[in-house]
Amino acid sequence: MCQPRVEALKIRANLSLQPLNTLALPGRAEFYCRVESNEALAEALAHARTKKLPVTVLGGGSNVVLSGDVSGLVIHMATRGVERAPGLDDQCLHWTAAAGENWHRFVQYTLAEKSYGLENLSLIPGLVGAAPIQNIGAYGLELSERFVSLQALEIASGKTVSFTKNDCRFGYRDSVFKQHAARQFVITSVTLALSTVPNVDTSYPALAAALSVTSTPDKPQPAEAEREFSPQEVSDAVCRIRQSKLPDPAVQANAGSFFKNPVLARQCWQELLAQYPQLPGYPQPDGTVKVPAAWLIDSAGWKGASGQGCAVHREHALVLVNTGACSGGQLLQLAEDIIVDIQRRFGILLVIEPQLIGC
Repeated sequence: MCQPRVEALKIRANLSLQPLNTLALPGRAEFYCRVESNEALAEALAHARTKKLPVTVLGGGSNVVLSGDVSGLVIHMATRGVERAPGLDDQCLHWTAAAGENWHRFVQYTLAEKSYGLENLSLIPGLVGAAPIQNIGAYGLELSERFVSLQALEIASGKTVSFTKNDCRFGYRDSVFKQHAARQFVITSVTLALSTVPNVDTSYPALAAALSVTSTPDKPQPAEAEREFSPQEVSDAVCRIRQSKLPDPAVQANAGSFFKNPVLARQCWQELLAQYPQLPGYPQPDGTVKVPAAWLIDSAGWKGASGQGCAVHREHALVLVNTGACSGGQLLQLAEDIIVDIQRRFGILLVIEPQLIGC
């Protein structure tokens, strides 16, 4: 994988992180450096070990809540590079992307190169390196379904470590990197298995609905059952849905979905359904049922509710927005108020999806 030439490591002190998180929350890094190569990353980690500084890794800043100043060294990943190699058969390619690559641009690049399988994950904000940490997913697909392996540097030793799919212990918006391996490794690259043969999945209801209205009077399409959509058409439909559902962080500061969708035992869901007949539920392969957190929040009357400098979005109950000079503490207080109320009403504990960093 091509890497830019190594330059002298530049470490800055007391740097504002407000422009580097999409919630625009205030907070400063005690020390900060931007790394554009794995060599620079290794040097930054060595510096942190020598100075006994805790390390915080920052990517696109789209899935973090900055709750205050960050002690130690903040490493901002800006590595680049994409490679492909033969996969397990002649219809499979293994794509490896550097952790600092923009996720959506990587998805679009693979589609342009006629490698398919990531189209349902289009327009998810953030960088490639964050994708396995969160096990990103959308519209019927999770990253773990395409995952092959990843490379990481161990913070304590600087050694390169490889992780297989089993090593990562993927779950719903979860992985080993959010469990006991949290803050122990810095992901440097991710390898995914894609197909040279289109095989789109349009089973997710919202996606199927979006694709069913792609016909126009001057360009009629066959009935949905007879229509074969291209991966690019699926990607475009996903982008339209996301743009219609989620506010643009450049216009209104937010971090996308703020809470995970609760996954309930079937009996628990059936008991709730008896009380709330309109409660949606999506059966999972393991027999559990996923419930939309947005429905719970909306039903409890929180949509549009305001906190101190922050609010629940007026149209999207799952999105918390910074409406002014909001601090991370004030945003988290609003989130806590919602969590307490939902648990009181429904007996369901909501879990915050973004990573919390800072004091």
